[in-house]
Amino acid sequence: MARKKNSLTYEVLKGIWDENPVMVSLLGMCPTLAVTNSAMNGLAMSLATGFVLLCSSLIISLVRNLIPSQVRIAGYVVIIATFVTVVDRFMAAFFPDLSKALGPYIPLIVVNCIILGRQEAFSAKNNPGRSLLDSFGMTLGFMSVLVVLGGIRELLGSGGIFNIQVMGDWFNPWMVMILPPGAFFTLGILIAMVNLINQRRGSK
Repeated sequence: MARKKNSLTYEVLKGIWDENPVMVSLLGMCPTLAVTNSAMNGLAMSLATGFVLLCSSLIISLVRNLIPSQVRIAGYVVIIATFVTVVDRFMAAFFPDLSKALGPYIPLIVVNCIILGRQEAFSAKNNPGRSLLDSFGMTLGFMSVLVVLGGIRELLGSGGIFNIQVMGDWFNPWMVMILPPGAFFTLGILIAMVNLINQRRGSK
């Protein structure tokens, strides 16, 4: 088991399930709940967050020995904010509708606990290769939750997914699903399901 946890494959896979930032660590709750009224919004938010996480992890891992420990958090924030500005301006220029739909949650990536937490817990202590693998796994885990959550809410709230109508005229949309209570309700069920699966795995 120890050998598995030291493997490169584990660095990627842990973020998808064992250390999923949302389902296990309960980080990044603000964007998770706020923007997942559709699958497309969830995908866009997770891609933007993933870009910032990957780029900042690489840079911080490369310069980790050059940043004094007394100002490391401030240094991390400056690096993260640089990439957030890049992705914010890129989305505003090329995807204005998505940028408008996500609103202030793109700039708020700067203070996303997932990103800052991975820098402090992993990138500042590991080489660039492992840091990138860790960030990629966390991005996949974050993306899977946001897309699934957004897909469920969109399907039940409007009868479609990724703006493609799936349900027929017989379906009566559950408007509550695209409202804030729908986000809390759906995420709570998903977390309960993950905990149940983990308990059953642990009992075997």
